Amino acid sequence: MQSQEIFSRILADHKQAVEGFFAQQSADLELLAQKCTEAFKANKKIILCGNGGSASDAQHIAAEFVGRFLKDRQALPSIALTTDTSILTAVGNDYGYDYVFSRQVEALGQEGDIFIGISTSGNSGNVIKAVEAAKEKGIYAVVLSGRDGGALKEYADMNLIVPSDITAHIQETHIMALHTLCTLIEVEMGFQEV
Repeated sequence: MQSQEIFSRILADHKQAVEGFFAQQSADLELLAQKCTEAFKANKKIILCGNGGSASDAQHIAAEFVGRFLKDRQALPSIALTTDTSILTAVGNDYGYDYVFSRQVEALGQEGDIFIGISTSGNSGNVIKAVEAAKEKGIYAVVLSGRDGGALKEYADMNLIVPSDITAHIQETHIMALHTLCTLIEVEMGFQEV
């Protein structure tokens, strides 16, 4: 296969995933932006987690909120549950890997916060446990996934599902969706114009 054919196939699959997601999920993404804005205005926070590439996305988006996205503005409280290796290894060792995020949600989460779990398969056991812990605390739970949404679609308050079976394109769409969320929130909070 020639390189140009590979590029064309990858771009076509990427475009199909992104366009399918935004066609199906734009209204939910807008609603999530409103809920996050309300949470920030009420001095609440966004909590994110995921595994592997999704862990990187969680950290990336927490940094966009705490640091800056498109505009210099006040810091917005957000935390990625993927960054404290002492907690991750202690809880993983003492309780099992399925509890590495849920124990942190129990410790750090407050009613009115927003939880965003990222799982390309929708079947990550530790994200499921974290969603359960979030809901027990009155935290609105959102899951970004792909394929058919997996087991997590039965647990979350909102499911943002990328209509693709290709992990790379699911991940690409997740980061685009999360960057779009950042933009919508900055507009909602008056930090930037449309």
